Amino acid sequence: MDRIDLPAHQRGTLAAVLLALAACAHAADALTPWSATQDSHPPAPWHVSGLPHQSKPFTRFAVEPVAGTPALRVEADRSYGNLLHPLAASQLRHLSWRWTMDEPNLLADLHHRSGEDVAVRVCVLFDMPLDKVPLADRAMMLLARGGEPVPGATVCYIWDQKLAPGTALHSPYTGRIRMLVLRGAETPLHQWVSETRDLAADFKRLFGDEADTVPPIMGVLVGGDADNTQSHSLAHVGPLQLVP
Repeated sequence: MDRIDLPAHQRGTLAAVLLALAACAHAADALTPWSATQDSHPPAPWHVSGLPHQSKPFTRFAVEPVAGTPALRVEADRSYGNLLHPLAASQLRHLSWRWTMDEPNLLADLHHRSGEDVAVRVCVLFDMPLDKVPLADRAMMLLARGGEPVPGATVCYIWDQKLAPGTALHSPYTGRIRMLVLRGAETPLHQWVSETRDLAADFKRLFGDEADTVPPIMGVLVGGDADNTQSHSLAHVGPLQLVP
């Protein structure tokens, strides 16, 4: 492949985002449910992933009982972080979960890097072949990969207070991450709502311009951040299930 020269800031940004989503080698065959550990840390292989050499605070993830059921607390305080669960390459299924918004980030604006914060997101990482990835992003994936698998496409389901449900958009940092808003200001705070998504259909909607087949899933993550807006948010996510 020919060498592709990109501006330094673009190389660093894309590599950082891809590395933050890179899966570890210990992939599981199914999603591990939340369970209350002594220190409230989510059970392995769930693990916190951040930016390379991250100096800013990490988003806090903790398992705590909510109405008698373990739930994941996602608290961002001028922070960045994802809770990642690697998966052995699996065929497409439906992903189901419950979530609730406790404290939204009213300063977030997903159209701009300066406001690209999300109180809570659930993302699915797809092992899209490199030959389906645009050349500029392909070069950055090879740079970020460093021997570890990196998703060629990531679909993120978002709870956002400003955008209407059904809104689809690219991350302002990279086209490798595309977002679909599911919930927003129309849903009352502290109200649990359930989601079931057809992952193949959503992939085709968001990445159909690049790929004509749906690649296997290589991981799922839950995230939240408030580093760009220097603000605070809080949400909870119930157990996630991959189902036929």
